[in-house]
Amino acid sequence: MSNNDTIISAIHPGLWLVATPIGNLEDLSPRAAGVLRAATIICCEDTRHSGSLLKRIGATPERLVVANEHTEHDAIQTVLDSLSTGAIVAVISDAGTPAISDPGERLVRAAIDAGYTVHSTPGPVAFVMAAAMSGLPTARIAFDGFLPRSGAERRERLTEVARERRTTVLYEAPHRLVRTLIDLAEVCGADRQIVLAREMTKLHEDMWRGTAADAVVHAQTVEPRGEYALVIGPAVFETIDITDDEIVSELSKRLASGFTKRDAIDEVTAALGLPRKRVYALATEK
Repeated sequence: MSNNDTIISAIHPGLWLVATPIGNLEDLSPRAAGVLRAATIICCEDTRHSGSLLKRIGATPERLVVANEHTEHDAIQTVLDSLSTGAIVAVISDAGTPAISDPGERLVRAAIDAGYTVHSTPGPVAFVMAAAMSGLPTARIAFDGFLPRSGAERRERLTEVARERRTTVLYEAPHRLVRTLIDLAEVCGADRQIVLAREMTKLHEDMWRGTAADAVVHAQTVEPRGEYALVIGPAVFETIDITDDEIVSELSKRLASGFTKRDAIDEVTAALGLPRKRVYALATEK
């Protein structure tokens, strides 16, 4: 029996989450390749993108099913029908581990709810690699994916990042990088440490390190290419006695500049490192 036959024989029916390389194709594990060769159906974000990888490893599934952010829900019944026959169904994303800030989460939930087994072949996850190489504290990490593009939800998430005591990792598209860095510098403070990771595992891998303010300048002077992972250092609050009058003054400044009461409360809570209940009580006093 060949090594490949040994790999194939260990693959059981069910839904398989298969991690694919985030850049360097040599990072695809032999077990992942074995699952993809054995799969009857492979769900992917883009058939053209994934087709080149599958061709490289000699994987010829009976069917490729598009399961991206727009079509994942529609693919659920097809996947469940196939699983009901005892098939091996693989899920891959364009890069990295599916279901982590990528399609796959709803397929996993549907398969579990229907009583099918979910397996995985571990592999690259961009935010983990970015955090590990950042040089920032990694004992506790918060992953927040992509920020909302606008509105109160974006402001709320930014405020959460600002007061997060764990190292935080975000993803961002190149054309939105500068705007997000400007927002982060505003809410987190100009001196907050940030690492910009891009092209990881590729020929032009780049890790830029510096303050939030310097990150804005850097991003404005280079041509952003490829998706970025932003690693943001944890918030460090000094113990300072802050009076109620000072809190009310900070709230008034933000309300006068157009913030909603909720956003003003969140901003002051993050900026001063205070319990939200205390700021909320002062903001709602009559």
